[in-house]
Amino acid sequence: MRKNYDFSKAKKNPYTKLLKRQVTIRLDLDTIAYFKSLAVEAGVPYQSLINMYLRDCVLSHRKPVFKWQGS
Repeated sequence: MRKNYDFSKAKKNPYTKLLKRQVTIRLDLDTIAYFKSLAVEAGVPYQSLINMYLRDCVLSHRKPVFKWQGS
C-alpha cells in the first residue's frame, strides 16, 4: 500500500445520490421505541431496520390496512 495517493483527478461517483435519500418523516414515539428495541436485538441501526422493513413491504407488495373508528 502506498503512503500517499493522488486524488486530484478523481471524479465523484454519479450513482451515489441514487442509492439513498434523506427525508423527514414524523413517527409516533412508541413506534420509534419499538424499532429501536428491535434494532438493539438485531445489532443494526434503527433507521436501517425501518428501511429494511419498508423495503420488505415494497418487495412483497404489502399495503396498509386502515381501520377507522366508528366504521
